[in-house]
Amino acid sequence: MTGGTYGSASFVTVATCNLNQWALDFDGNYDRILESCRRAKAAGASYRLGPELEISGYGCEDHFLESDTFSHCWETLAKLLESGATDGMLVDVGMPVLFAGARYNCRILAMNRKILLIRPKSAMADNGNYRESRYFTAYRATGSPEELILPEIFNQKFQQRSAPFGTQFVQLGDGTCVGCESCEELWTPQATHIDLALQGVEIIGNGSGSHHELRKLNQRLELIQSATRKCGGVYLYANQRGCDGGRLYYDGGALIVCNGQVLAQAPQFSLDDVEVVTATVDLDDIRSYRASIPSFGIQTASASTERKNRAVNSEWTLSLDSLTSPTPPLSGIRVHSPEEECCLGPACWLWDYLRRSGAAGFFLPLSGGADSSSVATIVGAMCVMATEAAQSNPEGPVASD
Repeated sequence: MTGGTYGSASFVTVATCNLNQWALDFDGNYDRILESCRRAKAAGASYRLGPELEISGYGCEDHFLESDTFSHCWETLAKLLESGATDGMLVDVGMPVLFAGARYNCRILAMNRKILLIRPKSAMADNGNYRESRYFTAYRATGSPEELILPEIFNQKFQQRSAPFGTQFVQLGDGTCVGCESCEELWTPQATHIDLALQGVEIIGNGSGSHHELRKLNQRLELIQSATRKCGGVYLYANQRGCDGGRLYYDGGALIVCNGQVLAQAPQFSLDDVEVVTATVDLDDIRSYRASIPSFGIQTASASTERKNRAVNSEWTLSLDSLTSPTPPLSGIRVHSPEEECCLGPACWLWDYLRRSGAAGFFLPLSGGADSSSVATIVGAMCVMATEAAQSNPEGPVASD
């Protein structure tokens, strides 16, 4: 059975998030993932997407070469399932996985305390500041379904011994299909979302660990809007937020886009550790949109005959009551000016570095030149943002820090 064959589902509420995850802070990362799941459920979501490698943190560097990192990730995932985070909701989390002697950067799709699919990343980011091939292997599909034997804790607690491993997608009992595209795969010439769309997948989640570069948000928007405008579908983008121990700042900016239109957008620069945005979509709108493109129908018919056994089936559903109203497109998309980016990005990085290093503050010598004046301005912006965040939430993490 392939994606979207009978289409009984209509309305689905989906959620994505920005999370300020710390490298190797498994307890803290667990708390923030759980909080995002709670907020998603409170908003009525039946699907929640999180950032890339959110359980371990993205910037673990050579700790990804240590087996303990993988063991702690499985322990944290088991704890997350046991907490009930996946009860009634499909949860897509990111973590490293060791399979057949190779290390993979994976998405784990779980629902009702069962792992439905382990989806490895197929394109590594190795340009600029990225060195993913140092730690992970790009997955190459074997042509036949593969199974990963799960740690014994999953058999003991959840009576599950293995889970599908590969670039499949999940088809739920109401016909809704959910697939994954991981960070760099969106940017490649042969992007994963094209194949998924041609297989009938309506919901695509992209969990990313994307650091801030000037005008990079514009590029993300162009790619995601173009992908859904050309192929149809709802596309969720989740991202890491903050400084997780290195010199890079991950700038959030979670998005939900449907058929080329932005439905929800999370802030790019903020001091909040957890930010969740949701949208309700009508899957019939996606199917109608795709049906209006004759060339799409021709190519999807060809794809369905060329590829077999791509779907991992589940009896659970995501659909809502048909009386639910879909989320309208945003009237305006928030994109900062270059000057704002140059100020706010470093200011957010300074705050995270300050609180994570345990320092009491910054020593700022002023020469009167352009460099020191700019640094003083950025530190001033950091102070304003921290003060506003603490005043708006006196019990929150910024106030406590």
